[in-house]
Amino acid sequence: MGRVTERRKVIRIRDGAVSSRPDTLVTEEPLEIRLNGKPLAITMRTPGDDFALAAGFLVSEGVLARQSDLQNIVYCAGATADGSNTYNVVDVKTAPGVAIPDITLERNVYTTSSCGLCGKASLDAVRTTTRWPINDTPPLRIDPDLLVDLPDRLRAAQQVFDRTGGLHAAALFTEDGELLDVREDVGRHNAVDKLVGRALQNANLPLSRVILLVSGRASFELAQKAVMAGIPVLAAVSAPSSLAVDLATETGLTLVGFLRGHSMNVYAGEQRLTLEAATATRS
Repeated sequence: MGRVTERRKVIRIRDGAVSSRPDTLVTEEPLEIRLNGKPLAITMRTPGDDFALAAGFLVSEGVLARQSDLQNIVYCAGATADGSNTYNVVDVKTAPGVAIPDITLERNVYTTSSCGLCGKASLDAVRTTTRWPINDTPPLRIDPDLLVDLPDRLRAAQQVFDRTGGLHAAALFTEDGELLDVREDVGRHNAVDKLVGRALQNANLPLSRVILLVSGRASFELAQKAVMAGIPVLAAVSAPSSLAVDLATETGLTLVGFLRGHSMNVYAGEQRLTLEAATATRS
């Protein structure tokens, strides 16, 4: 769409020398998500993969679970007073028979690039029951040495970050470490929604044998999005929140934080990691 980055003038000061130059910034614009014509949520996002973002958001909300639940997604024409299309409003139409939540003012969500699903009326409203409980058949087993290589592989795939330095990223890897998909966005939760939405569009849900890696911290909402997509392993380069750990423990999600260099902290779901092998290797 040509709107992922923008150029702005900046005054640069280096070692006391002052100069003027253009700088490349990541674009941040609002996206309104409508469900069957009714406003549901507004998120601040980096334009691109908007349909996948909307679909992934609705997976985490428990509205969509499979490709057949989705009839279509369109940009809304005439989104402004003068009738022009800003490509900042999408309408998701569900297939006939799909149950949708009661869209009321209490339920209406405002999402920011930093806090995600901040507008929930209560914590219980966020704890949506997943369609796919995280039970591995056969059990998924991950070598910790495989995990330590993933952040560098994610970083190498961040094309827009190289130009702006201002984007979060999320990626899906196979249990053997193969990169399946990577998305960037000004909001880490949007990057995950784009991954999950693309999986729904491609009829790949549940993502029951993949690893989700996020470039920042692991918040409750990211753990929730992983659980709702059936993802068994969530790894983050930074810290998890206490609620993320609680949710991981309750649902059986493997949660890894501070994945940096050759170290990591495992907060829940350690049964999926071959810890005995890792200990033997270093002994």
